[in-house]
Amino acid sequence: MTGLNGVEDSHVLVVDDDERLRALLQKYLSQNGFRVTAAAGAEDARVLMKSIAFDLLIVDVMMPGESGLELTKSVRAQSQTPILMLTARGEAEDRIAGLEHGADDYLPKPFEPRELVLRCAALLRRAAPPVQPHREIKMGEAVFDADRGELRRKGKPVRLTSSEATLLKLFAANAGRPFSRMDLCTRLGVSLERSVDVQVTRLRRKIEDDPKLPLYIQTVRGIGYMLVPDRVA
Repeated sequence: MTGLNGVEDSHVLVVDDDERLRALLQKYLSQNGFRVTAAAGAEDARVLMKSIAFDLLIVDVMMPGESGLELTKSVRAQSQTPILMLTARGEAEDRIAGLEHGADDYLPKPFEPRELVLRCAALLRRAAPPVQPHREIKMGEAVFDADRGELRRKGKPVRLTSSEATLLKLFAANAGRPFSRMDLCTRLGVSLERSVDVQVTRLRRKIEDDPKLPLYIQTVRGIGYMLVPDRVA
């Protein structure tokens, strides 16, 4: 089943001594796309966390033995996994205690299952690293994915040697900046400036419509080379 708001397949650990509530949470969260594992207390939770990297913990405050607050504090000392605390009481001091022990959010019982799912989704979104779009360098009919080091021309992949990919990545990261041949030798780890000229010539053949009259990998008289793309996206 598709998860809510793009958090499908996130693995949630529910820690609660109430067997009936554990079963209900497992069922409802699973129906909304989460993978769910349950533990009856802090000790069981610790055993599970040794072998499984959970995306989110749902922890009951009041449990026999080690309380949810104590478990939360110890988890937070070594992990930034989001923690949602469940409390039977909604007094301010209980909420503050949970936050002081490292919880990210709290939900007083009884609660609407839908609200629990929404809070879980919000915590997971905040914890997820931002997705960085790939930087694409457009040069006429050629497009270079700078992050992947992949070149396409007219929609078809163009093979690059490792040296060519390194050189094109350098140009792409510094579009409009001229590099001397000596500087490029140092960055590419070659000793002869002629080696740089060869790499540039090969790239031009793969990118330019007319390699003899290059528009994109331009020669800067008296200096060296620079990339002048149509667009950086």
